[in-house]
Amino acid sequence: MLLFGIGIAARNNAGDLLDTLYPLPLTFDASLESELASLAMKHFNLTPNSSYSEITLAQADAFSEALQQAHGSEAAAVRTSVEALRESAPTNSIVVATLVDASKAVTSTPDAYLRLQALSHRLLKPHSISLEAVFGQLPNVAWTSEGPVDLRELPARRLAARSKGQWLGVKSVDKFPPMADYVVPAGVRIADTARVRLGAYIGEGTTIMHEGFVNFNAGTEGTSMIEGRISAGVMVGEGSDLGGGCSTMGTLSGGGKMIISVGKQCLIGANAGIGIPLGDRCIVEAGLYLTAGAKVTLIDNEGQAMEAVKARELAGQSDLQFRRNSLNGRIEAVSNRTVVELNSMLHKHN
Repeated sequence: MLLFGIGIAARNNAGDLLDTLYPLPLTFDASLESELASLAMKHFNLTPNSSYSEITLAQADAFSEALQQAHGSEAAAVRTSVEALRESAPTNSIVVATLVDASKAVTSTPDAYLRLQALSHRLLKPHSISLEAVFGQLPNVAWTSEGPVDLRELPARRLAARSKGQWLGVKSVDKFPPMADYVVPAGVRIADTARVRLGAYIGEGTTIMHEGFVNFNAGTEGTSMIEGRISAGVMVGEGSDLGGGCSTMGTLSGGGKMIISVGKQCLIGANAGIGIPLGDRCIVEAGLYLTAGAKVTLIDNEGQAMEAVKARELAGQSDLQFRRNSLNGRIEAVSNRTVVELNSMLHKHN
């Protein structure tokens, strides 16, 4: 799949790119890919392997007109981006056109930002594109009240602001900015926007409370209550509830290759955690951290203990309740006879 965007990229004093904001990134299916690549080559000398090119707004206009002849909806999106950039007054920034093959590794900063924004715009779902090498293409910068600032230039920028009677606030120092500084998807509530990274996929109807956290390439399918941590690579199904302080194991560290996910209408209790994927309608009781290697005793419908298995053998199974026996301390799995139901009014975000 090809991704395309026209955006504005901030630079440091040395000319290195710090980020790129795309007003409206685009995805193209196979029927349009060859035509798009041909037009990008003609107007921007750009191919999917060359990633991005600095352009003028006149070049962007010409590209939009050429695209209009065959694909009006895509051309309209390009024009929207161009007009948004024309209204801005960039300082130490450049306009770029970016075209990437999303199945291949990330090759530049504009490439990385295009893929992350496509995810947060819900154009693509986590795990549907490659994010290989993304860390190497994202500079570590100070995210400030004036946008991204090179860390080496931060002291001078802070003094310059103070000399004008202004305050340069530093929100974080990180490779990933907050999603809401680039994309605010429709129909969501986010109590603390600093806790949702760019590249998160937040489904419509989701509520993320103050202690909720969502990493990049992760998120929710739809109406969900998030008061815990959604680590990188983890997707949470429709109607699920992650209680305060709970956690999901991600795929960035620890060497594990199992992709963790949470099915529909699940509940992970406060301060609990999972290291296996859950099927639908599962419950993990508060305070229980269920790692893949933990021994779980199966309990039959008559309440009798059966064999003990490693939790990974129950990965992805539905209608299970995981609990810790308060008398002997063992982890048990029983059939879940309840369905988690979220307050519909609480998750209506029109």
